[in-house]
Amino acid sequence: MTLSIYLARRFLRALLMVLGAFWGILFLIEMVEKIRSFSAAQVGLKEAALLSALSVPASVYTILPLIVILAAVVLFLGLARSSELVVIRASGLSAMRMLATPVVVALLFGALMVAVGNPIVSATSKRYEELANRYRQTGADTVSIGREGVWMRQGTEEIPGGQAVIRAARANLDATELYDVTFLIVAPDRGPIRRIDATSALLTPGAWQLTQAKDWPIGASTNPERDATSAESLSIATDLTAARIRDSFGTPSAVPIWDLPKFIASLENAGFSARRHQVWFNMELAQPLILAAMVLIGAGFTMRHVRFGRSGTMVLLALSAGLAVFFLRNIAQVLGDNGQIPVILSAWAPPAIALMLSTALILHLEDG
Repeated sequence: MTLSIYLARRFLRALLMVLGAFWGILFLIEMVEKIRSFSAAQVGLKEAALLSALSVPASVYTILPLIVILAAVVLFLGLARSSELVVIRASGLSAMRMLATPVVVALLFGALMVAVGNPIVSATSKRYEELANRYRQTGADTVSIGREGVWMRQGTEEIPGGQAVIRAARANLDATELYDVTFLIVAPDRGPIRRIDATSALLTPGAWQLTQAKDWPIGASTNPERDATSAESLSIATDLTAARIRDSFGTPSAVPIWDLPKFIASLENAGFSARRHQVWFNMELAQPLILAAMVLIGAGFTMRHVRFGRSGTMVLLALSAGLAVFFLRNIAQVLGDNGQIPVILSAWAPPAIALMLSTALILHLEDG
């Protein structure tokens, strides 16, 4: 028990040291980038530091597996240089039993990052986007998904500065065709002035093509129902495009993991594909396993006495193996997002493969 606590403390210390080093480096890089990117908005050091502090958590969270493998390398190289590794092995403790403590710490750390770090990263990323849009003087997202259906917002050509709020009960996969749709035209100084209901709306270049539409002039008429007109088809100008609508959904990482199942259900109820979000959700659940695999990979190459030599080569091999697993995980995510492989396979296969191969390497070295 005493040895386990000691190894856990050493590993946590190495983990926090590597995490802090990467945090500091990324913060300085982000500071320079933000000052350059927002130079037109005359952003000062204080504002750039705030933007950097809000964007760094997402970057650090993305490279957590690489941080963990570096911490494992630091741990085992430190134990080897101080000859503590020799003493531990001479006491009769097997390699797998010795690695149990760092692996458990990595699993707990991964679970903590998913349960607490993921919502924090989502909140800071959202706040960063709000501040960045304010400095760039751009609007918020075009599309949002709620219990009532799909909501959109666009500018209007007929009214300078006006907005058109669009609500649809359902939509196709890329939101270019809406069903049971309502357009509410809002003037900046008069409020709602026009309402249009239609059974469907199809996005074409520069316009929405509405079918079976009914138009109420609610701003200029004392009796909108009396003055309402119906048309089999109606065209509404728009500045929206399919690409802009797709980009407005944002990334799955912008949704906290605790809200992700509900968000996935809302997407599917609205008629959209939630595959990207399902892949991300499963990858987050598998995050502790990938961190544990990184510990085993680092141990497989560096858990040896320094007298054997080639320590630098072994460190490079460990980092190369860790990078290979990291990129394999990203490739599997892309294949899962595109529907080339099943969701479960894309999220859980990389950590499972990494765990099996690293365990096999350690057992081979242990038993010769």
